[in-house]
Amino acid sequence: MEALRGADFALLPGEVVALIGDNGAGKSTLVNILSGAEGPDAGEIVVDGESVEFGSVEDARGAGIETVYQDLALCADLSPAANFFLGRELLQKGLRGRLGLLDNAAMRARTREACETLGVRLMSQSAPVSTLSGGQRQGVAVARAVTWARRVVFMDEPTAALGVVQTQKVLDLIRRVRDTGVAVVLVSHNMQDVKAVSDRVEVLRLGRRVARFETARVSMEDLVGAMTGAIEQASGQTIEPAEGQVAEQSEIPK
Repeated sequence: MEALRGADFALLPGEVVALIGDNGAGKSTLVNILSGAEGPDAGEIVVDGESVEFGSVEDARGAGIETVYQDLALCADLSPAANFFLGRELLQKGLRGRLGLLDNAAMRARTREACETLGVRLMSQSAPVSTLSGGQRQGVAVARAVTWARRVVFMDEPTAALGVVQTQKVLDLIRRVRDTGVAVVLVSHNMQDVKAVSDRVEVLRLGRRVARFETARVSMEDLVGAMTGAIEQASGQTIEPAEGQVAEQSEIPK
């Protein structure tokens, strides 16, 4: 069984691209491949014009690609700083560092700076993330990804199960990430969120990229129609953007 076939996907620096599709469309598989969590059976990943292979998540991270998963992948009993630097811990200088002692002060300071830059307000730098609100935990996960990402941040359903106020904060956070020059891929079923923050929409159905739209020029009805197959050319080919809309690119950005 093929999860993906002909699912071309491209990004440019500093843009928000929404990846939408019904359940089983292949969104998660595509994100997992591009973030190194799964390996493709065929096809090519191109970064800055060079073909690359991601054998692991660490390989993708080395290329500047980070992912915010729907479950956030945070360790509930650790502090925000400990989550930020999990697997990337800073050691103290000199003998203490050679003995393996962590520089907790430096990690807390860098975490605080990253959160403040993105407008994420935490009630405590030392409390376990399990004590934070849903929006604050989301902010920690996003800020962590942005701290290490040089090219792309994938966000899988970042506003799922959040209230109205928390959702707006996450959408504002996505805009701030975009403004840093990092590309954002928003995987979402919420068409209002898609319309609110994305520059471009890529539609998957049954493992294929069936449509691409410039967000400002597409209606909710057209997005839903492309997802369900209600709007499709008789030939079954990709729905082309209207005149003046974004043309397809072929590279993951710098």
